[in-house]
Amino acid sequence: MRRLLFLLVLVVALVYGIGWWLLLDRRDDPLSPRGVDAIVVLAGSRKRLPVALDLIRRHVAGTLVVSETSSGADPPRYRLCHGPKPLGYRLICERATPFSTRGEARMTAVLVKRNHWRSVAVVSSRFHLFRSRILFRRCTSAKLVLRGTSADTSAWKAMSIPLEWVKLARSVVLRGC
Repeated sequence: MRRLLFLLVLVVALVYGIGWWLLLDRRDDPLSPRGVDAIVVLAGSRKRLPVALDLIRRHVAGTLVVSETSSGADPPRYRLCHGPKPLGYRLICERATPFSTRGEARMTAVLVKRNHWRSVAVVSSRFHLFRSRILFRRCTSAKLVLRGTSADTSAWKAMSIPLEWVKLARSVVLRGC
């Protein structure tokens, strides 16, 4: 029984350690000096939109695509999408169907095709970048640049690893865009 318990603890620690390295130690992709055609900010953490807006302010792209949430989930995102049109860049706000990372990848693929974009920067939480890259690569041939934000809290960081393992397994099993 002790050996089994030891083995179980060892496997959990190993999976968690690999997950920490794979999911949380991701570095941002380098940006081309010319930037990208559009920046896509995924729904989720409230820390994502400020990173995308900073890239817009630095003229990394002329278009910002915002994956919309419900109005109460992220008030700054809602105000941006439903307030006065911003000056200096094009704003596209859409709600992905289904409302998931896979849905956001599909939504982006449609926009890439419609607008003839060749490159897109995707902004999401750092723990989410590995799986996002897989899903977005399946849906579009546009060059991808991924930008990560930190997790909201240490507790969320700790919980994000097992949750992302489950979602990663699901994305591997459910192939296709």
